[in-house]
Order: sequence, then C-alpha cells, then structure tokens
Amino acid sequence: MKDIILKAENISKQYRLGQVGTGTLSHDLNRWWHQLRGKEDPYLKIGEVNDRSTKGESDYVWALQDINFEVERGEVLGIIGKNGAGKSTLLKILSKVTAPTTGSIKSRGRIASLLEVGTGFNGEMTGRENIYLNGAILGMTKKEIASKLDEIIEFSGCERYIDTPVKRYSSGMTVRLAFAVAAFLEPEILVVDEVLAVGDAEFQKKAIGKMQDISRSGGRTVLFVSHNMAAIQKLCTKCILLQNGRFIMQGKTEDVIQCYLDQSKENNSEYFFNTEKSSNKKAFATSLRIEDIEGNLMSEVPVGKTWRVKVDFTVNEEINNLIVAIGVTDVHDYPIATTWSLPQNLENGKYTVVFTEEFINYNSGNYKVVVGISEGVHSIDYIDNKVSLLFSDVIEMQDDSVINHKSGLINNQMRVEFERV
Repeated sequence: MKDIILKAENISKQYRLGQVGTGTLSHDLNRWWHQLRGKEDPYLKIGEVNDRSTKGESDYVWALQDINFEVERGEVLGIIGKNGAGKSTLLKILSKVTAPTTGSIKSRGRIASLLEVGTGFNGEMTGRENIYLNGAILGMTKKEIASKLDEIIEFSGCERYIDTPVKRYSSGMTVRLAFAVAAFLEPEILVVDEVLAVGDAEFQKKAIGKMQDISRSGGRTVLFVSHNMAAIQKLCTKCILLQNGRFIMQGKTEDVIQCYLDQSKENNSEYFFNTEKSSNKKAFATSLRIEDIEGNLMSEVPVGKTWRVKVDFTVNEEINNLIVAIGVTDVHDYPIATTWSLPQNLENGKYTVVFTEEFINYNSGNYKVVVGISEGVHSIDYIDNKVSLLFSDVIEMQDDSVINHKSGLINNQMRVEFERV
C-alpha cells in the first residue's frame, strides 16, 4: 500500500495583472456578492492561460490550472518546465506561503522550504539566532535544535560568521546556511526551488549529496525544482513537467526529461527570420539552427561539448568578399565572442554556412546569437535580439558524486564551412 505524504487535488492559482488599485476593490465586492448568493466566483471564468509570449485579452491569468499529483514518503520528486511554467507558484502553494484559488493540499508532517535566498531569515539576527528561529518555526524544541547546531554550522561552512548578523552575509553564504538549517532540522518534506544555483559548485555537490542521504536513509520527501537536467536525473526518482501553468505529464525521470527537451527543441533551436524588408538586399539571412555534431537540434548546449550553428542565407546578386559572422552576447547585449568566415566570392543563389566549435569554453547561462553579413567592411544584413542560447553545465557522475564543469569566457574561433543549397 502506498504511503502518501503529500497530495495535490485540482490546484489552480489565478493572478490579476497590472497595478492593484480601486478596480481591485470592486472585483472583491463582486466576488463577495456572488459568494453571499452561493454562486461561483465570476472571475474564474475569464482567466487566460499563462503564456507570456502572447498578448491576452483578460486582466486575469492562470499561473496554475487543475494540477493533481501524489508524492510518496521518501520520494524525490523533480518539477521541471520553462520559466513561467508555474513551478515556483506550485512550491509556494505546497509550502503554504500562498493559498490556491481552487483545490486543496493534503500533507503529513513538517514542511521546510527554500524558495528564495534569505526566505525566513531575519537580517538583524545572527546566523546562530536564525538557526534557532527557523527550528522553532518548524516546531522543534530548543534542545533538539542544539543537538543539531554543530552539524548545521559545519555543513554550511559559515562558522567564522555564525555570530554575525545575516544582513552582512553574501547571497551564497545565506543560501548555504538556509539549506543546512532546512536539511538538518529533519522536516518530513523538504522543498527546494532553484536557490542552490546561487551556491558554488562545491556546495551544490554537497547539497545534492545531502538530499540523496535524507531521502534514502532518512525516509524523508524532497521536492526539487531546477533547470539543471543532469542534477534532476541524478537526484529524482520521479518527475513532473509543467507548461504554461498546466500539468503535462508525471512519470520516470528519464521519460519526463526527454519530453521536456523535445518540447524545447521545437521552440528554441530553429529560427526563421522575417525577410520582407531584407529581400531587396544583395544578401540576407533567412534562418538559423543550433545543432549537435550529428545535426540534431539542441535547446541547451552542454558546456564542454561540440556544437554548431547553421545559417541559411540568400545572395541576390554576385558578391565579392562576402563575409558571414556570428557573435555571442550576454542577455544585456554585451559582446562575448565573434567568429567570421574568410571572404567568399559568391554567385546568385541560396547558401548555408556552418560554424562548428569542438569544445565550448563558456560559463553556463543564457546568451544571444547575432548574425551579420557584409561585403568587405560594408554591412549588408544584421540580425540581433532574435536568437536565444542556453549553455548548461555538464555534470559527470563519478563514485556517486556530482561535479560541475565551468570555465571562463574565451573568444574561440570556430571552424567555418560554406555549402551551396
């Protein structure tokens, strides 16, 4: 018989967009009037799916809609999905930070949450005092907390600063201490949302190892949200996939991750550019693909692996000294690296240029790709702010441990090849 420790039934969460003003009061009065007459909330019918890429007609959106799942005792459940899928909202509801609009949560035992850096900490109190404060919130006695105090301090690596006010801690130190408190004070359910990404590679390795220990030997349940698929695969026994606030699937971790990656490939790996304004140029780019060495689309490019960018372009009239370049920028458009082809003499027609890099030396994170076509030093076509790029950490499993590979930014030249279509 299943030992269910957490159950979500028909969970939905609706938010109102825009600034809160006098209109909110009229809506609240309308809700109260419908409730008084025993009728349904009128605004539950007008909410729209939470898709950030489209302009909606309603002021209400569903951050979550009709979410149902069960979690067994000792299970490590991964919750994955794109930004805006509803992962953090779901964890806030499970942690009882916010209430669902409809539905209910049934749980047995204490829930400890790591939702944001510093959540539950008082900045004016010392690290030691915050340990006792959080323990008391979890319902533990002073004696129980004191028995775990040395382990918490040692695991966090903040011993030198433990009697210093938390407001003077860095974000990394704060999350180290917060995770140590949540893990060692033995809650039945531990909820972790992305915050481990603030810590360095060494701490992430320790934290993931600790979550494995508390689920395997302690029989406690962990809910883990991360965009690091290797960490999800290493740690989680089951997974849930969310998209635009809706439940897509639940099942084995490998199956759910594959569905998520296939979903991302369709949306984030191939781009078609608007050529209406470019068609009268001597040459213009028409599309771009991000691939692995075998030609498969990649939504996330693992650091340290081979990748390539294919740019399709059209030449309207014969060009001498045509150069195609791609650049990688950060999300603020700060240039990181640029690679360009040797000058080519091309006739009219359609072409593909392939940029290949054998070993990526970028930090993990979000970037952009820009494309430029020039005749010598004179620009012909330029496309920016169209192509997003995600470099993800490569995590290798060795002796049941997790190692993150990151490196500094290096302006590597890629191999460039032209093809006539």
